[in-house]
Amino acid sequence: MKGPWVLKPTTAPGVARRLAREAVEQEHETIVAAGGDGTINEVLNGIADAPEGFKRARLAVLPLGTINVFARELKLPLDVRKIWPILQRGKETCLDLGCAEFRNQGRSESRHFIQLAGAGFDARAVELVNWELKKKVGPAAYVVAGLQALGAKQAEIEISTGKQVEAGELILIGNGRLYGGNFPILHKSDLQDGLLDAIVLKKVNWQSLPGHLWDFISGKMYKTGGTTYLQGARFILKSRMRAVLQLEGELVGELPATITVLPKVLRVVVP
Repeated sequence: MKGPWVLKPTTAPGVARRLAREAVEQEHETIVAAGGDGTINEVLNGIADAPEGFKRARLAVLPLGTINVFARELKLPLDVRKIWPILQRGKETCLDLGCAEFRNQGRSESRHFIQLAGAGFDARAVELVNWELKKKVGPAAYVVAGLQALGAKQAEIEISTGKQVEAGELILIGNGRLYGGNFPILHKSDLQDGLLDAIVLKKVNWQSLPGHLWDFISGKMYKTGGTTYLQGARFILKSRMRAVLQLEGELVGELPATITVLPKVLRVVVP
């Protein structure tokens, strides 16, 4: 890829989204998200905000975040010094994209995601993360928040494909396979198959936790029959209790939510 390159620092939540939109409008063809999965999510939504943004620009990733799940999904090197040759070659592919419609402070909103959406226990843990602690201890902050979330009554969430209905206290919906690092929980998922994948855990509490951890450690969760597993182009989520929604590890709003796939709309630079 040829220059010129323009470096735009992000200073607060939401800034990366605005900068990405402006970059597309200024005719930059490649928008590099330098950060973690939350930053990537902001950048791809900024590209979407620009008129015909996905046709005009492509996404590249410089993994500088805490876990970098999407970079792992693409098999990008996590050593940023090895990223530059990949950006220079500029090889690209087109990936599916998820789109979530949900409630935020009483208003309807929509947002794209590339890797993962979560509702129920998982999203509640994200809501409880102490961000100062996260800066100090990284992923361990999510463990602390998860233990806090276990102490409260969990919302039961209904998920429907239109043909099949399931319910549970933890719903994970993925475009990619990986969750929380190199863990292929959504083992059937494919970034280019025009489908989203979901797993449903019926109960998440102190009693069920040892079993879930054993399934996770033994790899059973990654296999057919290990959990309730759904595939579809559209999922509808709802709950009688307040239940929150996270995208790429960032809290975005509350249920009800409708989550759909947009087949092969995102251009991405790959190894």
